[in-house]
Amino acid sequence: MLKCTLNGREVEVKEGTTIIEAFYQNKIDIAHYCWHPGLSIAGVCRLCMVEIEGNPRLQIACNTVVTEGMKVNNQSAKVKEAVKWGLDFHLINHPLDCPICDQAGECGLQDQYMKYGQYDSEMAEAKQKKHKVVDLGPRVVLDSERCILCSRCVRFTDEVSKTNELGIFNRGDRAEIGTFNGKPLNNKYSLNTVDICPVGALTSKDFRFRQRVWFLKDAETVCTGCSTGCNIKVHYNREGLFRVKPVYNAEVNGHWMCDEGRDVYKFVNKESRLLDARVVSGGKAEHMTAFEAAKRVGEKLKGAGKSVGLVLTGSYTVEEYEAIMSYFKTEVGTDRVFHWINNPESFESFDGLLLRGDRNPNTRGLVQALQKHGFSAQWKELTEALSTGSIQTLVVAGPENQVWFPDFKVKVAELAKATRLVWMTSGKSSALDELKGEVTLIPLKSYIEKSGTFVNHAGRAQSIRPVTSIVKGALSLTEVVSAFRGEALQATEVVVGRSENEIGRGRIHNEFTLSRGAW
Repeated sequence: MLKCTLNGREVEVKEGTTIIEAFYQNKIDIAHYCWHPGLSIAGVCRLCMVEIEGNPRLQIACNTVVTEGMKVNNQSAKVKEAVKWGLDFHLINHPLDCPICDQAGECGLQDQYMKYGQYDSEMAEAKQKKHKVVDLGPRVVLDSERCILCSRCVRFTDEVSKTNELGIFNRGDRAEIGTFNGKPLNNKYSLNTVDICPVGALTSKDFRFRQRVWFLKDAETVCTGCSTGCNIKVHYNREGLFRVKPVYNAEVNGHWMCDEGRDVYKFVNKESRLLDARVVSGGKAEHMTAFEAAKRVGEKLKGAGKSVGLVLTGSYTVEEYEAIMSYFKTEVGTDRVFHWINNPESFESFDGLLLRGDRNPNTRGLVQALQKHGFSAQWKELTEALSTGSIQTLVVAGPENQVWFPDFKVKVAELAKATRLVWMTSGKSSALDELKGEVTLIPLKSYIEKSGTFVNHAGRAQSIRPVTSIVKGALSLTEVVSAFRGEALQATEVVVGRSENEIGRGRIHNEFTLSRGAW
């Protein structure tokens, strides 16, 4: 370890650490654009200027390594003047797009200007006009006028995704980001370029113009898109969820996440959800609360024995598996518990970066729970039992996101051979709606609405907590078991911000302002 001084504060850093990394690790603010901890050093923005004692010239912090006893500051008048002029040149051709820019409210350019700029522009020349609304690929749009050529996105496609779609074309003030002819930005990690763009030049087609960021709250959780278990931040308000972004975790996903994982917010919003419980019998459907439906099921299950089967997917928490397996083993009296695996042909696949063929957040936890309780039934035993009629009642939990189970409709038809079918899930489905016979549908909470533990492919346990309530009255599997037993449930609804009556109907307010001091 080396000792150095940053703005008068003595710190210790590992040998080989750059000055900007030292600032970053010790949470000391420093101006920068092009540097990113997950990418190589470019040194093109020239904003991370620092003054080093004994060195007559200012140095860039991103490409200067800390030495023993080094004294560094970025607060002197000399540094601030250099950064101010650097910002001036960055803004020469930047348009005044803040009122219509998706990045407004979380823009590095706005932040840096307020901290290090606030000058009166002395540039009289007309701004250089560049291409606007450039379609780079299926998920990303470019506004070249906003781009400050930090090269983060280019380095990402070169170094992380290794797909090399992006480059800087032309020279001087005509230089701009673009894709090579015939090669759109179309890799499974393309939206990371939007995350790391500091100025709103790259925007997500999915999120573009949908919400102002100050109308959203955010909370950390775990991605349920596959068994990697990327750490993420979901952005939401009382209307639902709007986007997902990665959260750095050196042991799991680093700084990144895949594009497909960005879609995990979509299947938890109301338009995709099963909103109430339904009991279908004799061609007639009776609507009721999830608790009432589960209570009725529990009355029929108790002591039913091996005529009952349970199908589980890897969508649920360790705590939920423990609750429901214990119930079926001890109170129902069956060992017929089956693991429904999504797309077995590609289940073990891995793209070498983050995305895995196991599209469940807790397959490892499910397998561990099955082993703990001694359940070892194979899927072919289920199909045989349904054909012979030895399983009369079948209870199914999941999957939470049906998109990643390509055989979903086939499995629905297969499992519907049971005399009585109880299907518990968070998502609505036309295949489930069309089922005939004796069917009970029970809405479950999504990963956003409950607490618990997921175990990823590597055996790493990660906790989730309730973020917000989307479907009132939906149950977790743990609550389902309580309802099976006829036990009263405690209210667990998560309220976002103030009530509608307090803030006025139909108005959207700054979520962070409303909740300040209350969380």
